[in-house]
Amino acid sequence: MKVLMIGLGGIGQRHLRNLHSLLGDDLVVSAYRVRRLAQVVTDRLTIEPGSDIEKKYNVRVFDDLDCALAQRPDVALVCNPSSLHVPVALRAARAGCHLFLEKPLSHELDSVGELIEEVNSRGLVGLVGYQLRFHPCLTRLHDVLRGGMVGRVVAVRMEVGEYLPGWHTYEDYRHMYASRPELGGGVILSQIHEMDAIYWLFGLPSRVYSIGGHLSRLEIDVEDTASTLMSCQSDGQTFPVHLHQDYVQRPPSRTYQVIGDSGKVVVDLREPSITRYEADGEIAEHTTFDRFERNQLFLDEMTHLLACLRGEQIPAVSLHDGVQSLRMALAAKRSIETGRVIELEDDL
Repeated sequence: MKVLMIGLGGIGQRHLRNLHSLLGDDLVVSAYRVRRLAQVVTDRLTIEPGSDIEKKYNVRVFDDLDCALAQRPDVALVCNPSSLHVPVALRAARAGCHLFLEKPLSHELDSVGELIEEVNSRGLVGLVGYQLRFHPCLTRLHDVLRGGMVGRVVAVRMEVGEYLPGWHTYEDYRHMYASRPELGGGVILSQIHEMDAIYWLFGLPSRVYSIGGHLSRLEIDVEDTASTLMSCQSDGQTFPVHLHQDYVQRPPSRTYQVIGDSGKVVVDLREPSITRYEADGEIAEHTTFDRFERNQLFLDEMTHLLACLRGEQIPAVSLHDGVQSLRMALAAKRSIETGRVIELEDDL
């Protein structure tokens, strides 16, 4: 399998390692690189001393994308900053290349429809990198909700907060993509996984209202805090979904609570665990995943990508799905800027 890496930062290197473990000698890797940083970033987000990423994985490097695409790769993994995703993905699709795009799909909606049309018209695979779709807590939560085990949903609360300077200790947080508006930074887009989870579990919200901005002392010029209220529907009834995101919490937090009229579910992704309560408040089930390794999410994601490329599965997160979470995130950002409720319609 011929794979073209577009971006070999921390997430690109993780995908490369996992593909290497899954495919072994059947993997042929090329890369389109601009900065060409040699450092090897480990699964634990530390630097491997004395290693060079290109030498370690025998990566053939191109500084011209057309030359890289001329090698006819089977799939391109687009792992560069968010604002650069769509232009390179369009060129790869026009060259007949299947696509895996890291989240978010983009930092804006411009040209996204053109990309989807290009991928669909050519019969290409287009998968967006929301690895939480493979998390055992969330797959169980999905099953619980589909099975009606909490009754009618009346409210949802989600929270994700983590101290930005602690994300990548090997680099200055002020220069990370997550800190730079021109690269699609800000807490809403950088922590967009929960937007995708809301879309997956409850559908596209009809309305979005958000309060937040750059509220901390972090030396960045993007929003570091956002509290977003969304209107979702189930069985013809509207219910509120509240999502809090921040760049400042220590210790970090990532929790979901779904309240129904005959029970509730609490998920803690940091533990990780899922607890379901009956209507009387008694615990109906409690599962902890003590041996869970975070990298398993990414391994499962790459396994799924390979199955899609073989025609055995369809993408769990299509480009269309990726657009919906992007629209939610952009609505939240626009709401902060304008102070208004933003209306959404499922028109894509």
